[in-house]
Amino acid sequence: MRYLAVIDTNVIVSAFISKNKLSPPSIIVKETLDGMIVPIINDSILHEYRVVLLRPKFHLKKEDVESFLLRIKHYGLKVEPNPTDEEYPDPDDTVFYETAMSLREEGCLVVTGNIKHFPQKDFVVTPSEMIYRMNSAVKENISLSSLI
Repeated sequence: MRYLAVIDTNVIVSAFISKNKLSPPSIIVKETLDGMIVPIINDSILHEYRVVLLRPKFHLKKEDVESFLLRIKHYGLKVEPNPTDEEYPDPDDTVFYETAMSLREEGCLVVTGNIKHFPQKDFVVTPSEMIYRMNSAVKENISLSSLI
């Protein structure tokens, strides 16, 4: 099963700077690059990824960031935001939420480490919650296939 998800920048940054490759953000990025998660993107999201990842305080190599962005573009699905009338605690996160809203009927999720920056909805999840959903779906699929 593949998942459609708009991945907030804080998840990407956490994965890049974490020394723990089994941290939830690291797993989310790995599953994205492995094709389990289809990243939903647009020019605004890619621009934010680039600008934030290249901040000097993160000490990331430009070529590593650009390589990552190329892979995200390759695996991603480009979608424009669907404006809503919702209020956002952090207006910078509007593009992430509204981009996910464009594919909500297809089950698109928002994966963020800053839940409080988004409206409280069941499709706005933390990296840990996303992993739980993916694991639950795998277990359910295994259970159903063992019945056949």
